Amino acid sequence: MNILVTGSNGQLGNEMRVLGATHPKHRYFFTDVVEAPDTHMLDITDRQAVKAFVAANAIDLIVNCAAYTNVDRAEEDEATAFKINAEALSVLGSQGVHVIHISTDYVFSGDEHVPCRETDPVAPRTVYGASKYQGEKNLLAECPDAVILRTAWLYSTYGNNFVKTMIRLGSERKELGVVFDQIGTPTYAADLAAAIFTVIEAKVWHPGIYHFTNEGVCSWYDFTLAIHQLYGGIECAVHPILSEEYQYKTPRPHYSVLDKSKFKKTFEVSIPHWMNGLERCIIKLKAES
Repeated sequence: MNILVTGSNGQLGNEMRVLGATHPKHRYFFTDVVEAPDTHMLDITDRQAVKAFVAANAIDLIVNCAAYTNVDRAEEDEATAFKINAEALSVLGSQGVHVIHISTDYVFSGDEHVPCRETDPVAPRTVYGASKYQGEKNLLAECPDAVILRTAWLYSTYGNNFVKTMIRLGSERKELGVVFDQIGTPTYAADLAAAIFTVIEAKVWHPGIYHFTNEGVCSWYDFTLAIHQLYGGIECAVHPILSEEYQYKTPRPHYSVLDKSKFKKTFEVSIPHWMNGLERCIIKLKAES
């Protein structure tokens, strides 16, 4: 197949590139809105540009890793968030090819107390969450047999993310306060990329909405302690604080654990625990430092 991967300069897109090199039976076209080495420039909000690219390269499948992910900035720039996270999905979904799209736990309210299933009612409380949910609806309206993977707490060796920030702050400061009343599952982008390849290479195409994160649960506080312990050499004292003490500009989900039973059953796979993913990520980070 000829596979178009959008947002390939981001965390997940870069992990897709790494794995793509080990799956040579397909041909990959890595794109982003900004041109970079080995990356084609493509604006996914430009219908004519996308149509021309798909036709010129005989694309069979689109994997959409592009997204507007700055939760706080989205509140002030709603138009751009909806353009990238929602309107672009109508463009991608109308190309007459299969689509795999990455969505988010932010489509839920965050008030749940048990892991969210794909059939649970959505209730986004932020512009980011609302734009991502509208994107899901737009995609399915144009491409009913699309695959949507909702994920959460994504990190990688690429780009800016919580893991890198906590390593940096832990090295710079003597003390650090991290919220303990938000519960979720850290997800190594390399494992999400592997899940995408599982979908791509399945013998049968299984359309629908799925949840995918690593296994297990923790708070941001627990996550930070694990980051510092695995990285080593960090003497910063980490203190648990309440969300209200941090004073977020935009509400964060208090509970955003996703039930992955459907994905595991459909594709007959096991998923690594978040500590396993974090350990592999930190080994790679240290090797590159």
